[in-house]
Amino acid sequence: MEEQEFIKRLLDPKTQNEAFRKLMHDYKRPLYAHIRSIVIDHDDADDVLQNTFVKVFQFLSGFKGDSKLFSWMYRIATNEAITFLKQKARKSGISNEALQSKMVDNLESDIHYDGNEMELKLQKAVALLPEKQRLVFNMKYFQEMKYEAISDILGTSVGALKASYHHAVRKIEDYVKAN
Repeated sequence: MEEQEFIKRLLDPKTQNEAFRKLMHDYKRPLYAHIRSIVIDHDDADDVLQNTFVKVFQFLSGFKGDSKLFSWMYRIATNEAITFLKQKARKSGISNEALQSKMVDNLESDIHYDGNEMELKLQKAVALLPEKQRLVFNMKYFQEMKYEAISDILGTSVGALKASYHHAVRKIEDYVKAN
């Protein structure tokens, strides 16, 4: 179904519930993976995913179609995840960086995480990256998004994204070699 037609179904009170169920079905997994790459914890990712779908539903009537629906929802998910982390860090009385490090340390005991030692080392290296580099790296490396899609989601130029990704890769390589 063409996106514009699907958006009309989402906005029409007669077809809205069915269309929104389809939207949730189609995007639940990729949004969860994206959110989980940011918040790391499974339960936190579930909470943020739920908040994301609530926001999507609330603000759907304001969707202008300037970007793809996918990009718009990912932007909401990204903002929700970042806001969640900032609130969690503030409540814990620690910095965002310290929270990231703590969450990666907790991965080893997470029953929903099945990575090996090298993957855990990669997660630790990613957690040490500045927020923007971490987001770009996760979207490009783990989710295999194209720079154009990441640009729509983050509102950053493709050139700046390529530079952020390059810097992130170099920092990760340095971390892996040193540890």
